[in-house]
This record gives sequence, structure tokens and C-alpha cells, in this order.
Amino acid sequence: MKLSARNRLPGTVKQIETGMVTAEVVIALDGGGEITSVITKKAVKDLGLTTGKKVYAVVKSTEVMVAVD
Repeated sequence: MKLSARNRLPGTVKQIETGMVTAEVVIALDGGGEITSVITKKAVKDLGLTTGKKVYAVVKSTEVMVAVD
């Protein structure tokens, strides 16, 4: 896999909640913590996503904001 995105976080699919058009995929990251992605149901099928499957969460962003109280 070759990508221009530098933020590739390895993990395992923990949970998939499917809606009418989209699915919420929760990934347990190898380094600890979780990240959630909302993708289409078709993408879930095309990628063969199932609970327990090893995946990468790929983050591509032009801006990351940090806030404090």
C-alpha cells in the first residue's frame, strides 16, 4: 500500500454499526485508544470489513485544531 497520507494508524475493527446509507466503523488502535470513521455501506462491503479485521485508519487533513478551556 502506497499513500501520500503520513498518518496511518494500524488497528483492528472493533465494531461496525450500519445505517441506511452509511456505517460507523470503530477501530481499536494498536497504540491504544480508538478512532471512528463514517463510511458508506458499499465501502464496508468492498473492503470486506468485519469485526476483528486488521486495518489502517488513514488521516489526511490540511488542519488539526487544538483547544483548551
